[in-house]
Amino acid sequence: MKILVTGANGFVGNVLCRRLVEKGYAVRGAVRSGKSALPTGVEKIAMGDIEGNTDWSAALQDIDCAIHLAARVHVMKDESADPLAEFRKVNVEGTEKLALSAAKAGVRRLVYISSIKVNGESTGKKPFSEKDEPHPQDPYGISKWEAEQALRRISGQSGLEVVVVRPPLVYGPEVGGNFVRMLAWIEKGIPLPLGCVKNRRSMIYVENLADALINCAIHPDAANRTFLVGDSETVSTPELIRRLSARMGKSAAILPFPLPFLALLGKITGKKAEIQRLTGSLEVDSSRISKILGWKPPFSLDEGLEATALWFKKGYDG
Repeated sequence: MKILVTGANGFVGNVLCRRLVEKGYAVRGAVRSGKSALPTGVEKIAMGDIEGNTDWSAALQDIDCAIHLAARVHVMKDESADPLAEFRKVNVEGTEKLALSAAKAGVRRLVYISSIKVNGESTGKKPFSEKDEPHPQDPYGISKWEAEQALRRISGQSGLEVVVVRPPLVYGPEVGGNFVRMLAWIEKGIPLPLGCVKNRRSMIYVENLADALINCAIHPDAANRTFLVGDSETVSTPELIRRLSARMGKSAAILPFPLPFLALLGKITGKKAEIQRLTGSLEVDSSRISKILGWKPPFSLDEGLEATALWFKKGYDG
């Protein structure tokens, strides 16, 4: 079985390619530039920018399954004049062109990594599930939902099998964004005013996500389904900080600030979204992929946090 991985040199792509090679699959990695480094054993193909005019013919030759990771990713401060148009160019038009090209090339299945943002930004008493009506609220989430709809349409017209995977926050060695900022706060001993937070957050360790994607690529019962995936355990933000602190040899500096104060602070500083991510809940129900594919995360939350903390400590200490 030969598998194409787009975005092969990214945070998830590197781990996925390595795992596929270890399992004995032939892997072709699509990257933007030929200078990108890939794991040993991966055939590299440079694609340039991914959009509606990308030529996928060479990349898709002799491919049985494509796992599409490449995307314009969510950022906290998007300075584009029209963010939705920019997201659509890559995430919708680029994905649609790949799917059409894959169907034409005789590719059997396309696995698409979407986002839990398709479901929404936060949960209440119940976790998100595949049964929920999509409710994307920002340009990134909207573009991912539109891409899913385009894939379903192409699948219905061509017979291309499509599997959609919606992960929450992905963490692990080489992680960036808010997660690595939290690690830096812990390392520096900066007091965090989150002691009153009683939320529930789902995340997924990058090794667990790679394992889920492989299962979605090879399992016959995955065809034309959508799966929400997460680690087997959810935690509150304060508990996450405590566990990371312990693994970094630090004391957790968590202060009990009232939640209304934090909300006001977010409004005043223009960081309302960041505060919401730290204080609000976002929980996913992964039972569907477990029931249909028999998949369970091979690594525990604590194992994922341990690997991430060790990576950060090595980098931080130079």
